[in-house]
Amino acid sequence: MKISAETAIIGAGLAGLVTALELLKKGRNVTIFDAQSRSEIGGLARSAFGGMALAGTPLQKKKGIIDSPEIALADWHSFAEFSPQDEWPKAWAKFYVENSVEHVYHYLKSIDVTFMPAVNWVERGLEVKGNSVPRYHIIWGCSIRLVEQLVARLLPYEGKQLTFYFSNKVTELNLQNNKVVGFEGVSKNNNNEFSCSAENTIVACGGFTGNIEKVKQNWPESWGRPPETILNGAHCSNDGYLHDAVENIGGNLTHMSDMWNYAAGVPDPKGTFPGKGLSLIPCKNALWLDAHGNRIDSPPLLTGFDTHQMCHQLSQLEHPWSWQILNWRIAAKEFAVSGASHNGMIRDRRMLMLLKQIIFGNHALVKQMQTESEEFIVANSMEELVAEMNRITPEVAIDPNQLNQTVAAYDALIEQGEKNWQDDQLQRIMQMRQWSTDKLRTCYPKPILKDKRLIAIKVNIISRKSLGGIQTNLNSQVLTPTGSSIPGLYAVGEAAGFGGGGASGKRSLEGTFLAGCILTAKQAAAAL
Repeated sequence: MKISAETAIIGAGLAGLVTALELLKKGRNVTIFDAQSRSEIGGLARSAFGGMALAGTPLQKKKGIIDSPEIALADWHSFAEFSPQDEWPKAWAKFYVENSVEHVYHYLKSIDVTFMPAVNWVERGLEVKGNSVPRYHIIWGCSIRLVEQLVARLLPYEGKQLTFYFSNKVTELNLQNNKVVGFEGVSKNNNNEFSCSAENTIVACGGFTGNIEKVKQNWPESWGRPPETILNGAHCSNDGYLHDAVENIGGNLTHMSDMWNYAAGVPDPKGTFPGKGLSLIPCKNALWLDAHGNRIDSPPLLTGFDTHQMCHQLSQLEHPWSWQILNWRIAAKEFAVSGASHNGMIRDRRMLMLLKQIIFGNHALVKQMQTESEEFIVANSMEELVAEMNRITPEVAIDPNQLNQTVAAYDALIEQGEKNWQDDQLQRIMQMRQWSTDKLRTCYPKPILKDKRLIAIKVNIISRKSLGGIQTNLNSQVLTPTGSSIPGLYAVGEAAGFGGGGASGKRSLEGTFLAGCILTAKQAAAAL
């Protein structure tokens, strides 16, 4: 099959859809190819939670948060730890913070996508400064709401200016006279080959972290050997093969070892492909232990400060899994699973039910995990808890008396009273509770063992986002290693490392991904 296109977009995820809509509004003709079926339009944005890091928004001002592009850029550079050679990542970081209000916040409102009334404070930083103010905005309806609104605006163009080819995987790019003129691929339905000639080609295929072998191949050298088991928090279609195709025709791949993996994953009981995981939001009041049951406390692992550091720390452990020990009280208030499917009240925009969950605890989610996940253990005594822990990891047995002593020692610190809390974890918990939004989802520390329902969660590192990728300039044009652009070829979204092949550097301020898709997409469309 031979296809001719004016502008061909490879990937019907968020970045591809935004690029298409912006071009269609300007009268251009667009053809979109995607390896998945039509029901998967939107890609990972269909299942993502929907948080965005935005600087200087009306919502921040309403909450009394003083923020600006200048403050955000200083935080960004601190967290990113850019090198002097990172010209384009720095340029994209600057572009992001200077345009996140107009081109993301107000852009979403223009398509009837709004934000929850709270602003969260995430990735505050530990050894290096992160977000100095709250700037994590959550889409009311999760990111599936954004996908649905975009698709609703695209459909009137279909059959006129817009053509979709679903279940068609692109395998290689065609270069003639140093210009990309299209690509080759194969239909996943019948294995028939196809070719597309295009005036311009936009790579919007997502990242490579759905390919665990590529994740391990690009594991940061300073972290040592990658864990034997890494769960897949992306999608198996995010395999990185189009990154290779871009490199094969002279495109530059950079910062491929910079990845935004998460520290706490469990196998997805309803996984649609092997190795699929759920990314947990770790409970702040839980004790985090290694596979032997020893507390990890140098420093203690605590979400909300430095996810990069947490993954680094966990990758140094002898075994690929670790444990979180908590109780039902903590889990009901703090436990969460990232993504739309486990946040139904936000996804379905049911504010009263959400408020009820926040006030009384999300007991339904805790019960669901207890029922569905073998890694989520609930017991009425330490002996019963450890017996179940040892049942699922018989190769490393934990002594119940030793574990009881470890938890009891932490409980004894808590019972000394707030004025005497020198423990780093307790101090950071109290620091987080100073911000009203965090206080709603963070327990005041109380002894774990005083609750009769104890919980242990076995967790592994889980892949998520590629921070590196195809290097691009501010027009989203793909660059060669010498810095020249490749005519006819663009890259947007995660494929481009959310701009410049690594706009976030070593760490994300969190929430830079969906917004990065929008900004890189709009730049590509504007350039075309």
